[in-house]
Amino acid sequence: MTSEVIDVVILGSGYGGLGMGAQLKRNGLHNFKIFEKASALGGVWRDNIYPGAACDTQSHIYCFTYFPNLRVSSMYAGQSELLDYLQRLAKHFDLEPHIQYDAEITQAVWNSQEQLWDLQIRGQAPVKAKVFVPAWGQLNKAVTPHFKGAEKFQGQAFHSAAWDYDIDLNGKKVVSIGNAASAVQYIPEVAKAAGHLTVFQRSANWIMPRGQIVFTDAELDEFESNPETFFASRNEIHRMREEGFDRTQQGTASQQEGVRIALEHLHSSIQDEELRKKLTPDYELGCKRILRTDDYFPALNRDNVSLVTDGIAEITENAVITATGEVIEADVIIYGTGFASQNFNGDLDIIGNQGERLSDLWSEGAEAYLGLTVPSFNNMFLIYGPNTNLNHNSIVTMLEIQHQYIVDATQYILNQQTSLDVKTDKFSAYNVDIQAKMAGSAFSSDCSSWYKNAAGKVINNWPLNVEAYRSYTQFNAEDYASPRHAAVGEFA
Repeated sequence: MTSEVIDVVILGSGYGGLGMGAQLKRNGLHNFKIFEKASALGGVWRDNIYPGAACDTQSHIYCFTYFPNLRVSSMYAGQSELLDYLQRLAKHFDLEPHIQYDAEITQAVWNSQEQLWDLQIRGQAPVKAKVFVPAWGQLNKAVTPHFKGAEKFQGQAFHSAAWDYDIDLNGKKVVSIGNAASAVQYIPEVAKAAGHLTVFQRSANWIMPRGQIVFTDAELDEFESNPETFFASRNEIHRMREEGFDRTQQGTASQQEGVRIALEHLHSSIQDEELRKKLTPDYELGCKRILRTDDYFPALNRDNVSLVTDGIAEITENAVITATGEVIEADVIIYGTGFASQNFNGDLDIIGNQGERLSDLWSEGAEAYLGLTVPSFNNMFLIYGPNTNLNHNSIVTMLEIQHQYIVDATQYILNQQTSLDVKTDKFSAYNVDIQAKMAGSAFSSDCSSWYKNAAGKVINNWPLNVEAYRSYTQFNAEDYASPRHAAVGEFA
């Protein structure tokens, strides 16, 4: 049986995958499919439904330029509104006929003879693709660390990325293990319901005030009838966030100003000296993700909330025991313990033109040219790949830049009837360059963060601003070697 041949196969239906599909259609490319292992689209905004879930990037820059979110209700939109945006994006560009749900790609093998990707789909017939675009993102696989005795816990427990609304938190003794980006959003909501909430903090966060703005109907009408007013807001926010990049650079005046704002926010919110001390970071601003919230500190002032900075020694049938021996009774444990941020290829087995596995090449840290492509993995372009994460601006802008590059590369591949394999020297020089540029960044300063691998190398973040990435990411066929193991005429 001959496998179906598709021009472009996209893995995932979040911002990265749906935006890729929309850009293909906008450029006249219609022979593509999006494979989604879940039963609905949405990525992280489908999965993360915890109370208070929202984006900490301004809504006006958290959308694609060609599909502005003109009637988004507030400057920092919640989960349901962002999921609605993706659903409307899919409808507007008629993407649903291209999406296969409950379809997990389990293996991708480059077929050098046919110059195609052979893709195995769990429970479905295999397919072949000329171009393969994994869009699984960097924060898609929840992690629950192993704690001694956790399996004995007789209460109810779940990860924040798999929130269980069937569990009634009212009046319960709740423990949150974790206090980072997701936790600072759900903790204020949980605190309102719980009889008592204990928050385990491994390290304090640098937290900026958010300053939510709820748009009036008149403002929304103006954005919709005169989109230039929306784009004026968008452009001003983008400019401001680009200037904010200097906050992530060691020793800059902007970084010190960021410290001042964060500490002022802390001191104005927390009067208790001991609690304030616990909440003061002991590492450089920008080394970890900078958070934005106005609700977290006030929640910690509540009489029914306690902050614990001791480590966890053990979990018993009904309690969490700290490293100092304190017994904290618990009815419910919420694991706000984050994601496998460096597991870029997930559980997918990807095999290149020399028979090598991507997971083996990345065993000591993921690398890609422009965060997009890897030598020996012809016609494979990653979305939101290594060294493309930000700590100062909207990742959606980065995705749109990547989408355009992939469109340009795909058009070249189809028009020239060829395949593209990035040159090893180009790949190596690029990665040396960006690591050198990382030297003055707070990302590489002395703290543990999900930006770094075990050796301390920053493999998640981009070291410059967004406009610099745009200037780097211009498709050039000269960056690629000739097809390996096949003549041009053999290309399917």
